[in-house]
Amino acid sequence: MLAIVGTVPDQKFPLSTGKVSLKEDEIWIQGRRVHVNRGTPALLAAAVKTGEALGQSELFGYLIGDIGLGKGSRNLYEYLTENLGRSEFSAITFHYLQPDVDWHNRVLSAIKEMVKQPVLIADAGFMYAAKMSGQAAAYDLFTPDVGELAFLADETAPHPFYTRGFILQDEKRAPDLIKRAYAHKNASRFLLVKGKKDYLSDQDGIKATVDSPACEAMEAMGGTGDTLTGIVAALIESGMEISKAAIVAAKANRLAGYYARPTPATQVIEIIRQIPGALEEILEEKVAATK
Repeated sequence: MLAIVGTVPDQKFPLSTGKVSLKEDEIWIQGRRVHVNRGTPALLAAAVKTGEALGQSELFGYLIGDIGLGKGSRNLYEYLTENLGRSEFSAITFHYLQPDVDWHNRVLSAIKEMVKQPVLIADAGFMYAAKMSGQAAAYDLFTPDVGELAFLADETAPHPFYTRGFILQDEKRAPDLIKRAYAHKNASRFLLVKGKKDYLSDQDGIKATVDSPACEAMEAMGGTGDTLTGIVAALIESGMEISKAAIVAAKANRLAGYYARPTPATQVIEIIRQIPGALEEILEEKVAATK
């Protein structure tokens, strides 16, 4: 089973764990609901829709409210430290948590106690904590955007606030930033870099790029990077090899956006609803290409 860990922007939302479902435009977990807008709820919704398309069972969620003050994240870190070692997941995706190196290391130690080691995916705040701890290589996949990649590439920055001028550069610098991240051991086994052009890379270099279909309205829409992470996590959970899952996810995420015919007013849930159809089309194309 796939597990997804993250926070929601509501400090009153209590620690909630259990199987996750999507009803209309709301994520439900342990009898509680949260609106799908962006962030972890969008990631969860995309993973649910991908799982449905693949015939997978429900995924497991760990959610808590945190508006940036860190209390919710610390409570979730503590819960994970105490409970993950006894769990059985084939893949775990960590998302928005306030970066905390000490707690990150405790969570990683708990994972090492699991009978079978899961595929580890990280994005957003938890990816920052992984880099800050010096243990990025313990992860199988990071899914940064170019701004986040700039932090991974900066070997001297102890925190994203102190990232050097890379973050101000345009996306054309992504290949160079990828090289820097690997050179300084601040990258996971694979990187799926999200942007106008999506890059799949490992320590040997860029393996693939995906840049179509391109929807200009998607570039400014919050949550589309989160949906990509949700899709790739569910594909990996299905047993698909990581590099293949990354390419399929990048194509499906773009195609779902294209089918949603986005405008500046489009909500990310409208793109999420298009994921099953987009995914089916991409997978059918791959099957046809092998014949």
